[in-house]
Amino acid sequence: MKPYRVLLYYCYTPIANPEQLRDEQHRLCLKLNLLGRIVVAPEGLNGTVSGLPANCNAYIAAVQADPRFAAVEFKTEACARHTFRKLHIRVKSEIVYSDLPVNPLECTGIHLEPAQFKAMKEDPDVVLVDIRSNYEHSVGKFGGAVTFDMENLRELPDHIQKIAHLKDKKIITYCTGGIKCEKASAYLLSQGFENVYQLHGGIIKYGLEAGGEGFDGQCYVFDDRLKVEVNQVDPTVISTCFRCGTVTSHMVNCASPVCNNHVPLCEACGDAHAGTCTDGCKHDPLLRPYDGTGYYTRKTVNYTPEQGYKSRQLSLG
Repeated sequence: MKPYRVLLYYCYTPIANPEQLRDEQHRLCLKLNLLGRIVVAPEGLNGTVSGLPANCNAYIAAVQADPRFAAVEFKTEACARHTFRKLHIRVKSEIVYSDLPVNPLECTGIHLEPAQFKAMKEDPDVVLVDIRSNYEHSVGKFGGAVTFDMENLRELPDHIQKIAHLKDKKIITYCTGGIKCEKASAYLLSQGFENVYQLHGGIIKYGLEAGGEGFDGQCYVFDDRLKVEVNQVDPTVISTCFRCGTVTSHMVNCASPVCNNHVPLCEACGDAHAGTCTDGCKHDPLLRPYDGTGYYTRKTVNYTPEQGYKSRQLSLG
């Protein structure tokens, strides 16, 4: 039984007062007992939160009641419990860190709905480009997709030469929920690629609406599930244990906080090596206790979202 829900969403739209919106979002999430991460920036809103269905529905209604976010599309997944342990709402310069000199509101790739993407991705004139981080596509990706060995989106310009010879092809970018593709596809257009598309709603929406066929492995997510199933037609596991090479879908953060590497680690190696990815990490004096999940949050004694909100308000004077 999965009595909880996870919401994933984003919206590029001008925000005149990000600090005010942050406080409004914080109060709303406290009222609805939602946990998760939300980023507010002058360029828009980006979030993923978890809670009970009624509370998630109330959150969707409240967000869409704001004219700026009336068209926001929410990807909704069922889950067994809260997928976050805290509530974090931050004001940042971008809703997804990129440093790319583009504005998705001015120019971006053509959006493809899941059914359109499914019909188009097998075209021999099409190239799928995964613009996620290396640890994400190591767990799962579309068959035949081009991947980059990058840690984050700001490194995309360093890898563009890998596909420079494909400018005459139809390029379809994809990511987890669609947000990175808005900027990545815009950047490709600025670099002379002419036929650029993006999977609208990303891998998650494709799995929910089109069954996920053609996606190999699992999709890495940024909550305590770490990865989720996407392919409901012919699921596979493509990731291998970072230590022993055994095929496994068990994903962890290294128990060494200095390392904190995102890697597949089979349960046997996780137990044998205290959740670390290398022997050197095992000697970290700040080594975190490994409980089998490989998911860690900062420890805060008696933390509640309300206390976090009050503390920030006091710090503002």
